[in-house]
Order: sequence, then C-alpha cells, then structure tokens
Amino acid sequence: MKKEELQAIASQLKNPTGEKGIEMANMMHETNINMTRHSIQNLHIESGNTILELGHGNSGHVEFIFEQAENIKYYGLEMSELMFQEARRINRNFVSQKQAFFTLYDGNKIPFQDNFFDKIFTVNTIYFWLEPEKLLSEIDRVLKQKGIFCLTFAEESFMKQLPFTQYEFELYSTEKAENLVQKTTFKIIKKETLTEKVKTRTGELVDRDFTTLVLKRD
Repeated sequence: MKKEELQAIASQLKNPTGEKGIEMANMMHETNINMTRHSIQNLHIESGNTILELGHGNSGHVEFIFEQAENIKYYGLEMSELMFQEARRINRNFVSQKQAFFTLYDGNKIPFQDNFFDKIFTVNTIYFWLEPEKLLSEIDRVLKQKGIFCLTFAEESFMKQLPFTQYEFELYSTEKAENLVQKTTFKIIKKETLTEKVKTRTGELVDRDFTTLVLKRD
C-alpha cells in the first residue's frame, strides 16, 4: 500500500467520515466486539448505574450494556460527527426512551460535571489521546468515588505489525499503559491480557493480544 492509502486508513480509524467511514465503523465493530464486551464485563455494571464510554464508534454494542443490569443510563462521547449520527440511528429506541445519550466532544475535555458516572470505559482509543495524563485526570474528575474505569487496548506487539499504525497512532504495551496510570490518582485493581483470533483486511486469521486495565478511583 502507498503511504497516502495507509495515512487515509489511520485517519478513518481515528475519526471516521463519509461512506468509507461507515464501512470502517462496521468493520471496527465486528473486529473489536470481543474487546468491547470484555471491557464492559469488567465494569460489573449494577442496577441504577450511570455509564460513560469514550469513543463509541457506531455503538452497535450498546444493547449488550443494557443487558447487564436494569435501570441504567448510558452516555457516549465521540469526536466523529458521523459516528455520533450512526450511534443515534442504531440506538434510536434507547435514545427516545432517554436511556442512551450521545454527545460530540473534542477528545480532551469531558463535558460533564464532577462525580457524575459510576463506571467509565474506552476501547481502542488510547492510541489517539493527545494529552493522556490530562484526559485521565478528566476521567477521574467525572467518576464517582470508588468508581471503576476500564481501559482496553490492543497490545503494541500486535499493533506495530499493522502498517497504518505508523501514522497518528501512539502504541501501548501493558507496561507503558501501567506507567501512564501510575502518574495519576487511579489504582490498578486488575489487569488481564487475552489472545483472540481476528481477521485481517485480506481475510487471514491472526492472533491479537489485547489488555484491559481495571482502574479504581480512591
């Protein structure tokens, strides 16, 4: 692939736009669903919880969240206008029932008041964080005391094999992510790395290692 094509893929993964963006979002949903479910399950959602997700993509997984417990509210933040619209379309029933709420944001400042959420999670967004410590500080701010934050990402060892990740991506190993967390007020209460089979763009099955760090706000 040419440099321009690789850069275009990286850009669409970061901020999907246009028809290609919808294709990319559908592919990301299918490829990442195990990672997303793993992150959600580690939140241990309880009845009455208010949940926040950063970078929800097309939000095809939101129904799974509502299966976890009763009387919960889900809030999704997204930088992509296209994904914001897609998520609202796919989850229009939850939106109309005022169970799911979607909002655009700049990727840095979380537009909610302090101590608003019981649980927060994000999957495969850490590569695009411009100021990781500041964003973690924002997550800490909007999370209730004793709240849980799940950070899920594909390991650097796998990601660096993908040629487009040399553009716009900051790759993370578990160790690098742990070092980042240690600069914040969060405590790591669990970490788990799993291996799964995923299809490449050419249809081959390859092993992908991914990690979920479960963080608690003291």
